[in-house]
Amino acid sequence: MKKDLIQIQDLSTAEIDHLIDVANDIIARPQAYQERCLHKKLATLFYEPSTRTRLSFESAMWDLGGTVIGFSEASSSSAAKGESVADTARTVECFADIIAMRHPKEGAPFVASQAVNIPVINAGDGGHHHPTQTLTDLLTISRERGRLDNLVIGCCGDLKFGRTVHSLISAMSRYQNVRFVLISPPELRIPEPIRVEVLEKQGIPYQEVTSIEEAIADLDILYMTRVQRERFFNEADYIRLKDYYILTPDKLKVAKPDLSILHPLPRVNEISTEVDKDPRAAYFRQVKNGKFIRMALIMKLLEV
Repeated sequence: MKKDLIQIQDLSTAEIDHLIDVANDIIARPQAYQERCLHKKLATLFYEPSTRTRLSFESAMWDLGGTVIGFSEASSSSAAKGESVADTARTVECFADIIAMRHPKEGAPFVASQAVNIPVINAGDGGHHHPTQTLTDLLTISRERGRLDNLVIGCCGDLKFGRTVHSLISAMSRYQNVRFVLISPPELRIPEPIRVEVLEKQGIPYQEVTSIEEAIADLDILYMTRVQRERFFNEADYIRLKDYYILTPDKLKVAKPDLSILHPLPRVNEISTEVDKDPRAAYFRQVKNGKFIRMALIMKLLEV
């Protein structure tokens, strides 16, 4: 029976830990994986702009010895003519062994997965889920901190629309002794379903604050996010909130010396470029980790 990855909950913690182990082995022994997906094709169906995720998937498949087909915007596909997601997926199934799909509408990758008999990976669907970014985050935390338990994690910025934050909280809530500090303006607080169904139902300790300064000293991980213009219906609200948090070297003076700063990117101006020089800035290492964890995932779903 074929397996898809639509949300991070589709993977058990044992499966996540195994993917991290495989990714670490790929980093240590890349030559051992150069032909694992020989003669396999990945289709990247990106209905929404992407740099890191699309290039990461493509690099992952090439490094496994496979090939890549697909499109990088809806206007260059038959979606521009009104073709449904299901029909596009069925068509692509004729040419590819596995699909990675990004779509602005929540649930689109799930619809595709129900229409085809090849694995489908959700590469981001609206404000809903982004499970491979979460796997990237978990690999990064594991490599930076040496563990996925006993951590205080601060999530800062757009917690309402930020699908990466939603998936990260869902994943990290399954590890022992993890506490969250949720840093956002009142308008961009974590959605009620995440607060109630994930944090409160599982008894995960968390606090909500509006100031990054009052939280940063306690954090092991600081997960920064941008305020996403594309998720706002009102331009005035976006302009008012987009510069609410800007991480600077001055704000990091009271942070732990071994703090790890993550960001799913793209960055706009929520992290000063001066922070890039700080060894605690892990976000570009995080980008590189994305390729390795996607290589591990592709192999798992293709059963190679």
